[in-house]
Amino acid sequence: MSGHSKWATIKHAKGAADAKRGQMFTKLIKEISIAARMGGGSPEANPRLRTAILKARGANMPKDNIDRAIKKGTGELEGVNYEELTYEAYAGGGVGLLIEVLTDNKNRAAADVRNILTRGGGELAKAGSVSRLFRRQGIITLDGDKYTEDQVMEAAIDGGAEDVALQDGIIEVTSSPEDFEAVMEVLSAKNFETMSAEISMVAEAEVSLDNDAVAKAMRMIDRLEENDDVQNVYHNLAVPEGFTSE
Repeated sequence: MSGHSKWATIKHAKGAADAKRGQMFTKLIKEISIAARMGGGSPEANPRLRTAILKARGANMPKDNIDRAIKKGTGELEGVNYEELTYEAYAGGGVGLLIEVLTDNKNRAAADVRNILTRGGGELAKAGSVSRLFRRQGIITLDGDKYTEDQVMEAAIDGGAEDVALQDGIIEVTSSPEDFEAVMEVLSAKNFETMSAEISMVAEAEVSLDNDAVAKAMRMIDRLEENDDVQNVYHNLAVPEGFTSE
C-alpha cells in the first residue's frame, strides 16, 4: 500500500488492510525482486534490497515469501522482469500525486494510469512539479491497542527515531531515511510487531478540500492503488479525521 503518513489516511488504510493483504504481498514481492535483480541477492551488500526486506518484515510477510522473491530477482527461480516508472499528477483541487509503478508492460501501465486519472478528474503533471512538494522520511506504524506510546518511544528513540506519536489508535514512528534501518532493527529486537514500515514520501504541506472533493480524490487514489502495476501512491491531500471512502 502507499506510504500515507497522515492519521486519517493511515486509519483508512488500516481498515482495508486485511482485504488487501494478498495484493500488498504481491507488491512487496515485486519490490524485493527488482531490488535483488538490480543489486544482487545479498541484503548486506544491497541497501535497496535491505530496505525492501525491512518493509516486508514490517508488513509481517513470511520469511519463505521473502526468500523466494529474492531468488526470482537473482534468477535462481523463474520470475518476471519489471520496469520502474514514476508518474507525477494532479487530482481535482490541485492535490499532488506521486505514482510509483513496477510493471512488466509499461504501455499497459501508462494507459491504465492515464485512464484512472482521466476518469477521476485528474491529469498528468510536468516532471518535477509534484515531486518537489514531498520529502523522504522513514515511517513505521504500530497498533496502539497492543502497545503504549511510552513503550514504543523508549525503544524507538534509542534507535534514532525523530518522533513517536499516538493518534486514532495508531502509533507512528518517524525517522530520517538514514536512521530508518536502525530504528526498525531496534523495534524488531524488542519484539514489537509493526503494521507497516517503509521509507515514504511525505508532503511538505497539505491541500484542504470540501468533503465531496476529498471523497472523489480518495476514490481515484484507491483505484490507482488497486491497479496491479501501481506500487505506491503518495499524495498531499488533507484527509478529515474519521473519513472513510466506503
